[in-house]
Amino acid sequence: MSAPDVVIIGAGLAGLTAARTLAARGRSVVVLEARDRVGGRTYTKQINGVHYDLGGQWLGPTQRRMLALCKELDIETFPQYITGRRVLEVRGKRSTYKGTIPSVSIWNLLALHRTMSRAERLRKTVPLDGPARAAKAAEWDAMTVETWKRETIPFRDGRELFDIAVRTVFGAEPAELSLLHFLFYLNSGGGFESLVETNDGAQQTRFVPGAQSVAIKMAAQLGERVILNAPVESISQTSDGVIVKAASGEYRAAHAILAIPPALAARLRYSPELPVLRDQLTQRFPMGATIKAVATYDRPFWREDGLSGEAISTEGPVTATFDDTSHDGARPALLGFIVGKEARTWGARPEAERRAAVIASFARFFGKAAESPTGYFDHDWSNETYTRGCPVGALPPGAWTLFGAAWRAPVGRLHFAGTETASEWNGYMEGAVESGERAAAEIESP
Repeated sequence: MSAPDVVIIGAGLAGLTAARTLAARGRSVVVLEARDRVGGRTYTKQINGVHYDLGGQWLGPTQRRMLALCKELDIETFPQYITGRRVLEVRGKRSTYKGTIPSVSIWNLLALHRTMSRAERLRKTVPLDGPARAAKAAEWDAMTVETWKRETIPFRDGRELFDIAVRTVFGAEPAELSLLHFLFYLNSGGGFESLVETNDGAQQTRFVPGAQSVAIKMAAQLGERVILNAPVESISQTSDGVIVKAASGEYRAAHAILAIPPALAARLRYSPELPVLRDQLTQRFPMGATIKAVATYDRPFWREDGLSGEAISTEGPVTATFDDTSHDGARPALLGFIVGKEARTWGARPEAERRAAVIASFARFFGKAAESPTGYFDHDWSNETYTRGCPVGALPPGAWTLFGAAWRAPVGRLHFAGTETASEWNGYMEGAVESGERAAAEIESP
């Protein structure tokens, strides 16, 4: 193979988008993927002819790039099942409710509403192309979301419900997150409600063949330009190009795009070394912790009981659940999230113990019938060598204001993609696609 114009590291949605964009402009590209599959943080497991997503799973109505890709690639989608009442478990007490208003006291509801309204006002003041330019950036970046929450929500139940939302969205605890990063993230996805809701929100739509099908079809179009089982070890820059050394060989090109999480980019060797700001930023971009667990059943008993399959719990280990039944309704299933500190705890325990805890959670939410699944499987993203966490990397206090200038700025001939670099829908599949388009645009057309 002759030397390509661009070497792209990572065959997730960001890397594949960059490759397709460049190839369409006449550039020659090679995509190096460390895993034996494409898709990055989208991973679809097929069991008995049914596709189950163990990574990214949903589309929202404003995620225009992903919706366009589904149309272009002829990938069928279907709505997330939401019919029926939701389950709420707070400190051991179970209740159900309709719509989006949980069954807690009026005081907690008022506090949560005030918090959401305040977050809406604040997030709109954070520039999407540079959060550190917000008027109150220094103040917000010096504060954790935990501190802000305690100042804003006076009641325990309200605080715990807020924690559930934060953990599920970030895979992290409120004490780990910069308030500035939190507000930027909300703004990039259109607001708190947009991120956490199903109807008209980020969890509205599912993929019939699974979310990984998007990357699989994109990679098929690129053909031999995508090389699997090719973990990159080092990147060198010269006056006229880059040299990328991988397990599959050495690749010389004019430019390189790193379409991997910042935490993984930090583990590569660089010559010359990365600038201090860039290096320090990647040291402060930890991945969230998420385990997705799926239990299959012979019938959708929760639907029969008038429940939607959605539940939120302060008890754990499962924090949130969704109906995960196949698009045709033939294969009933429930999906549970173990996130944040619970994921770190339960990820270290044997699968059989984790299975028992997940099924016990489902039984508390949906009744005794949940104790008899026909199958169970889970996926701990923190144990993935080439991901080390999910759903996203997020910044702690101080990182944006001290090191944010290096967020996605090219370093010589190195360009940076990946959903963590997106200004729209940061952390989501939509953000990954946006970042791939931007990184490709940074490289001049021949």
